[in-house]
Amino acid sequence: MERNPEPHHHGHHHGHSHDSRPGTATAVLITAALLTAAMYFIPVTGIPRLAAFLTIYLIAGHTTLHDAAEEIAEGTVFNEHMMVVIATAGVFILSALEGSYDCYEAIAVMIFFRIGQILEEYSADRSVRDISGLMKLRPEYANVKNGGDLKRVTPESVLPGDVITVLPGERVPLDGTVVNGISAVDTSALTGESLPKDIGPGDAVYGGCINCNGVVDIRVTAGYGNSTVKRILELAGQAGGKRSEAESFISKFAGIYTPAVCCGALLLSTVPPAARILSGLTPEWSTWIYRALTFLLISCPCALVISIPASFVAAIGGAARRGILIKGAEYVETLSRLKAVVFDKTGTLTKGVFNVKEIHGIGISDVALLEYAAKAEYFSSHPIAESLKRAYGKSVDSTQVGSIKEIAGMGVCAEIDGKQICAGNSKLMCSIGTEHPAVGGADTVVHISIDGVYAGYIVIGDSVKPESAESIAQLHSCGIGKVAMLTGDNETGAQAVAEAVGINCVYSGLLPADKAAIIERIMDESNGCTAFIGDGINDAPVLCRADVGIAMGAIGSDAAIESADVVLMDDNPIKAAEAVRISHKCMRIVRQNTIFTITSKAACLLAGAFGLAGLWIAVLADVGIMLLAVLNASRAMSINKI
Repeated sequence: MERNPEPHHHGHHHGHSHDSRPGTATAVLITAALLTAAMYFIPVTGIPRLAAFLTIYLIAGHTTLHDAAEEIAEGTVFNEHMMVVIATAGVFILSALEGSYDCYEAIAVMIFFRIGQILEEYSADRSVRDISGLMKLRPEYANVKNGGDLKRVTPESVLPGDVITVLPGERVPLDGTVVNGISAVDTSALTGESLPKDIGPGDAVYGGCINCNGVVDIRVTAGYGNSTVKRILELAGQAGGKRSEAESFISKFAGIYTPAVCCGALLLSTVPPAARILSGLTPEWSTWIYRALTFLLISCPCALVISIPASFVAAIGGAARRGILIKGAEYVETLSRLKAVVFDKTGTLTKGVFNVKEIHGIGISDVALLEYAAKAEYFSSHPIAESLKRAYGKSVDSTQVGSIKEIAGMGVCAEIDGKQICAGNSKLMCSIGTEHPAVGGADTVVHISIDGVYAGYIVIGDSVKPESAESIAQLHSCGIGKVAMLTGDNETGAQAVAEAVGINCVYSGLLPADKAAIIERIMDESNGCTAFIGDGINDAPVLCRADVGIAMGAIGSDAAIESADVVLMDDNPIKAAEAVRISHKCMRIVRQNTIFTITSKAACLLAGAFGLAGLWIAVLADVGIMLLAVLNASRAMSINKI
């Protein structure tokens, strides 16, 4: 999947290169307005009066003139800045032809247009503040332990294995494991979770969170280049990279619409006077040129061109504030079209924390059975393997473990003390020809054989996350008809979890390769888009294959951030439903802005063509429509009331 798209251009600038500071730009406009007012009282006539107005015009509009020239140089001749320049230049020409040399309207148009730009820039900056706020995650320094002293260094210079000290109130600079001290860390910037998380020796901690109260020593597990905070910063930088279909449509629409209205303005300024000449009437050139200039001003498409991307940026920013990182506008739009959502089970709907519940040795003691199972799983990082090693509770001499063979979706076989130990599910026992009892129940059962002889089984249990049932209910309330669950576990255990969370479509006993095939089938059957939600550790192929891959609990997971289109930074499945609701609100706003802008523009264009609106009304209407659209777009940031 494309992860680093080329930057795109919307064919317009916002005047950021000049007077980009609101205070400076406002001071310039106030100066221009005062000078314009002064022209009422200065008794200058003729060409000097025209020159004075032209000077004020350049003060008020130099940014717009520069932007128009810049866009023409880039090949975009028909742009909103050029429309304003043509309309205001026309006022100067008309005033010169009439001999009045009064150009108040031209300067007023330019001042109002710049005010609109400044307010639009302010709204747009508010929209992206939540995404750029992630940049506060960037650590400034790390305290490396050097004997009994602390040496402040750059995070980039710290190596894996180094021990750093984080004092109360400091930001944790790098990923690591606590080796000394007890504290609580504020992870809200990473996960959106407001409650601090308690940490102590042995706990993992991630760069970007803030140490609340205690002094902790952390052994660094990843350099800055591979740290969680670095990956999140890169992801935030990519967030605007994927354009939605709505944005692409508006960009194409503006490319056709703008030249069309320019041609319309030209016809309006020439055809009626020509028709009057042919009818033996006075052509009234100034009247029709004035109407054409008004028509041109009203037709500026900036309200659409600005507000649609602003809606998506606001939605992505609002989601980022809640620990939901969406990689681009394309995925906001796709989320809004979801008709099917498929969950992984372990670590997604369940806590993924397994504990040994029962041990049943056959011809061998329970303690010995657990020891063999723990040694066989010694090199595995699977949650089930971790639970066996945790239950065993003793260190394992790795030299005792040899010729390990991990069989995907089944288990593991290893040589321990000269004996062939196999630990896994019923499929593994069948594959090696070992007879074993059928053990029922919802929990996971690990069968163990020694040299092909059945030695007993261990029951391992997981628990459902308390938020899972609510998340499924919320997804259904968002109009998603099909919610399914995929798992490699047995049917009994899978059905028990499905019933607990309210899922009626379950696919169990799957090998990793089977999940992609099931996703393909669900995508073919659904009448919309399909999302897959997994924990991001071993679901990368399926995350890539779905229309939207959503990785949850992805903090610290490389695979998730690379493979997923939406990254939920904590383990709460309700965040998936939140992401869908955010997308629905964003698309409603996009539709509202599109309909409102087009109908308002059409009404104003008719008024301008029939002489019912002058240049002042035209620019006020244009700026007003743009501001209302942008303010409406900014609502996508507030996701508390969706």
